[in-house]
Amino acid sequence: MHELSIACGLVKTAVNEAERHGASRVVSIELVLGALTGVEPEALSFCFPMAAAGTTCAGAELKIEIEAAKGRCGRCDATSEVRDLMSPCPHCGGWPLGLEGGREMRVRALEVT
Repeated sequence: MHELSIACGLVKTAVNEAERHGASRVVSIELVLGALTGVEPEALSFCFPMAAAGTTCAGAELKIEIEAAKGRCGRCDATSEVRDLMSPCPHCGGWPLGLEGGREMRVRALEVT
């Protein structure tokens, strides 16, 4: 379960940013996960309170948004949503699609007090 290590890294990042801005508590974290990150949102949500315990993130709300993956076809140059790495181009059937996003994970916003 790599979601626990991701949750620990997320807490560390949030705590550092909160301290850098003189905040004493993290109220919420908005996280954007690419659809092809391999991270299970439910598992991450489950692990987050354990990782946050005893830190300024304790009790914070974790808001997760899944961002669709995009790919470009090398044959017809069309851009489309990619649901998995084996998906052919929906326009011409070409494969593989060159990924143009969907594996990223980023903190969109922190709400602190």
